[in-house]
Amino acid sequence: MSLHRLLEGHRRWMEAALREAEQAFEEGEVPVGAVVVKDDRIVGRGHNCVEQLKDPTAHAEMLAITAACATLDTKYLRGCTLYVTLEPCPMCAGAIVWARLDRVVFGAFDEKAGAASTLYNILQDPRLNHRVEVISGVEAERAAALLQRFFRERRAED
Repeated sequence: MSLHRLLEGHRRWMEAALREAEQAFEEGEVPVGAVVVKDDRIVGRGHNCVEQLKDPTAHAEMLAITAACATLDTKYLRGCTLYVTLEPCPMCAGAIVWARLDRVVFGAFDEKAGAASTLYNILQDPRLNHRVEVISGVEAERAAALLQRFFRERRAED
């Protein structure tokens, strides 16, 4: 498969994750969205619901992983790719490793909490029993712009 076709496939699924992030934005949540894909179909989706659920673990990745496990009736997500608009934090990176996802494709880098390359690289740490392929920067500008708009509007309200 050509690099161009591969990138187009990643963009297609990142578009679905961006729609989830936009939904989070509309709900007043930090706009991060995620989808889990297996065999060319979405098997789990989620967006941040931390405020709505009053749950600090209700990150987009966690909800998408939970949904995918329910859809596939399994605790391991082998053969699956997680697409997420922001680099996973340490909590989500740990869950990704435990879920045995094959790959993570993320958009914007997270300089404050990124655990897939920026501050840490939990997903590829050789000391852990599973390593995850990481593809970064897919639709990064759009993902970052949505986050920037959210925080700019929040600051204006304060």
